[in-house]
Amino acid sequence: MNPELTADDLELLNRPLHAMLTVRPHPSRWPAPRPVWFEVADGGRLQMFSVVGTPRLARLREDPRASVIVAAPVGEPEHWVSIEGRIDHHEEGARELMLRLIDRYYGADLEANRAAIRALHRSEVVRLVLHPERVQRYRI
Repeated sequence: MNPELTADDLELLNRPLHAMLTVRPHPSRWPAPRPVWFEVADGGRLQMFSVVGTPRLARLREDPRASVIVAAPVGEPEHWVSIEGRIDHHEEGARELMLRLIDRYYGADLEANRAAIRALHRSEVVRLVLHPERVQRYRI
């Protein structure tokens, strides 16, 4: 599969939708995707953040392979993009990314989500960058 993102891919990925991130699970667990906020960065990389100390970060340090899928919401024609690749961790830019994503995903609802935002502001975060190695897509 071509790891380049198309204009159709970017149209979907530039919307404030959740990505479902899957990383290698702990040996006693099943793979379990988790919803994450993200943005598309230069070169088609996806950036997201994670709170330091989470099991997800421990798994990614052991094995940086991950996949995300982003799908159009119910009620729209089926459209999804799946991206597989390796994730790098960066402290630099993590807090700035978190602030951009809070604005992107909460936008006008900042007041209604004040408690969640306060908790994020108190958290130490790391920036995760997914480098596409395989991209699959479908659109009706």
